[in-house]
Amino acid sequence: MSVAPVVAPPVAEAPVVATGKEPRHFTLGSLPLHVALILLTLIWIVPTLGLLVSSFRPGFLVSRTGWWTAFAPPFQFTLQNYSDVLQSNNLFASFLNSLTIAIPASVIPIAIAAFAAYAFSWMRFPFRNALFLVMVGLLAVPLQVTLIPVLSMFTALHLNGTFIGIWLAHTGYGLPFAIYLLRNFFGALPNDLFESASIDGAGPVTMFFRLVLPLSVPALASLGIFQFLWTWNDLLVALVYLGGDPAVAPMTVTVANLVGSLGQSYELLTAAAFVSMALPLVVFLAMQRYFVRGMTAGAVKG
Repeated sequence: MSVAPVVAPPVAEAPVVATGKEPRHFTLGSLPLHVALILLTLIWIVPTLGLLVSSFRPGFLVSRTGWWTAFAPPFQFTLQNYSDVLQSNNLFASFLNSLTIAIPASVIPIAIAAFAAYAFSWMRFPFRNALFLVMVGLLAVPLQVTLIPVLSMFTALHLNGTFIGIWLAHTGYGLPFAIYLLRNFFGALPNDLFESASIDGAGPVTMFFRLVLPLSVPALASLGIFQFLWTWNDLLVALVYLGGDPAVAPMTVTVANLVGSLGQSYELLTAAAFVSMALPLVVFLAMQRYFVRGMTAGAVKG
């Protein structure tokens, strides 16, 4: 009796799973995008490079030759410009004043906006949507129309020329955008989290500190970058509410006073500009991983 051969069943091939790490191939369709990105990068980098090179050149060379000639021998670079602006032009004291202004003026509006955004997102109270629309509408109000009324109020309260006054000013100017950004992010959080926490007996305060804040680090970080950069680089608000007193003048006011009416001491201005941008650059690089996540999260759900 013959025995039929046993045929093994075919082995199914394992499905190919995309890992998301496949190499991207250059195509002609992406060429315009790459060219545009390179041009935009050069537009930003070349002037900045020129300012950086000029900040290390003597003043007589800056006024007579272009910055690109510094790369041809004989090389003439100096640190005297940075020494002058840090010691002789009160820039170090202005640096401390800018820190004194920017840090509280960033922390205070973010703290207030976080509470307000949580209330607008997850709490029920009369006229909630109407109040939020009014808050968003304040984004369209030009800052300049508020300068005279606020300055008159600060003068009556003896807050003009003080750090407390400019903290309050930056807080008022930054709150509408801060509340709008955080409210969109808080509103996009999963509702199941709040329902589960409520079943477990958590109150609004506990949910805010235990759920909302830990989950909202990207949004808070991106908002912190925006607010810090705006207050650090502000000139108009500082001039109006602080004046030109060197004791409280931030770096923007001091840098603006470095150059005379005919443009003298341009090399000092370039050195002061890079001293001024050093800290914001460090802050942005340290928090850049949160920046895009914080700006895009919650952008769909309003």
